[in-house]
Amino acid sequence: MAGSGQTITFSELDTRSNQLAHLLQARGIERGGRMAIFLENNVRSLEVAWAAQRSGVAYSTVNSHLTTDEAAYIVRDCGATVVVSSAALAPVAVTLTPERTPNVHTRLMIDGTAEGWESYEDATANQLTAPIGDECEGDFVLYSSGTTGQPKGIERSLTFAPMGKGVPGAVPLLQMLGLVDGDVYLCPAPLYHGAPLSYSIGAHRLGATVVVMERFDAAQALHLIEQHHVTHSQWVPTMFVRMLKLPESERHRYDLSSHRAAVHAAAPCPVTVKQQMIEWWGPIIYEYYSATEGVGMTFVDSNDWMAHPGTVGKPVVGEAHILDDDGEELPPGEPGTVWFVGGYDFEYHNDAARTKAAHNERGYATVGDIGYLDDEGYLYLTDRSVNLIISGGANIYPQESENVLVMHPKVLDVAVLGVPNTDLGEEVKAVVQPVAWSDAGPALEEELLAFAREHLASYKCPRSVDFEQELPRLDNGKLYKRLLRDRYRADPVA
Repeated sequence: MAGSGQTITFSELDTRSNQLAHLLQARGIERGGRMAIFLENNVRSLEVAWAAQRSGVAYSTVNSHLTTDEAAYIVRDCGATVVVSSAALAPVAVTLTPERTPNVHTRLMIDGTAEGWESYEDATANQLTAPIGDECEGDFVLYSSGTTGQPKGIERSLTFAPMGKGVPGAVPLLQMLGLVDGDVYLCPAPLYHGAPLSYSIGAHRLGATVVVMERFDAAQALHLIEQHHVTHSQWVPTMFVRMLKLPESERHRYDLSSHRAAVHAAAPCPVTVKQQMIEWWGPIIYEYYSATEGVGMTFVDSNDWMAHPGTVGKPVVGEAHILDDDGEELPPGEPGTVWFVGGYDFEYHNDAARTKAAHNERGYATVGDIGYLDDEGYLYLTDRSVNLIISGGANIYPQESENVLVMHPKVLDVAVLGVPNTDLGEEVKAVVQPVAWSDAGPALEEELLAFAREHLASYKCPRSVDFEQELPRLDNGKLYKRLLRDRYRADPVA
């Protein structure tokens, strides 16, 4: 653990995850059973995940920042009969009562107890340390972040394969990045999110040490690379932005020579940000585009990206197709909905309608992203379809404005969205989190609007800028734009 310095050896991880696996069986959780993990980045987070993974269990990690109602919805919807949480999250965990989560019969709490919960440590202490008799691969059933509506569980078929056989997740990608036994992987993101969890488990499978940050801090991340001789890491673009905003003296004080591969995904990365990161770290930056649904995946290294700035790469899982609203194939360079064929099978838990909407009659699947392919087959993302702004009949993709504004030296984070306008239908607004809150005000608004006009066509530029001390962005890099939109829906701009 990056902050506390607590360490779990591979032997301890094996022993402790086996003990929990035996306890799950003792509580009636057989292969195919359901379990929820409601934890912050805790020293025991990965042993809990490994216990489920090696028991053939379908396990759902619950965002540690959720409210009572949000957490209860996921625990109830996923069908978990066991929940593991911690004393740090007790204020919300104790509200996951039998009335709210009637499917749960076992509630285990790490680092303490609370009403209705039993001690995780006491419950597992006397369990066997050898593997369970019918050990087999489980899988996670992760829930979408709910940025566009109620979270949905993304479920893949459990195979119950022998441990290590038919391994899903990040192992093939980590192998592409050259991770081997004895390497060190830095996890700067929350383990409730799919990529950090999958990468950490994959790194363990390949014999690598995992260094987990309790929460992201730009300077600490650089220090950890030097301190632990980190070889591989996984990031989201907002982390790049925050590291680039550090003073030059801070950015260059650390020895990063051990660092061989840094991979990023989860959200669009502005071209200028990535160019600056490659200049700083060298051609060790890799990018992939995928989704928890596993509809497909693209991949690109630094050299190919520099030759095709802005691309998220070529498909390495599945085949990409760009379709218009009528389902017709679009030519290179023309944006439409991104579909894949040949990816993993999935369905949305308890939601046949959403599952059907994500597939077409040709067997293609989509998560609703907008993009285009170039003549060489490289994919470029434009935005999410739900984010599209239609102003006076013009289609405006806010990602383009966001990529420009985030490069202003006084901007730490930005969201661009369409707000109601009685004449145009929608108008473009920027909501900015400044580096220094003292800068917020009319002068900075004018400066940012002028900056946007220098780099964008006028119809794409925000008409106004509002300021927030912090945008509702998740630790996994995704922005709750829905929360921002809702604030502006009631009063259209004249």
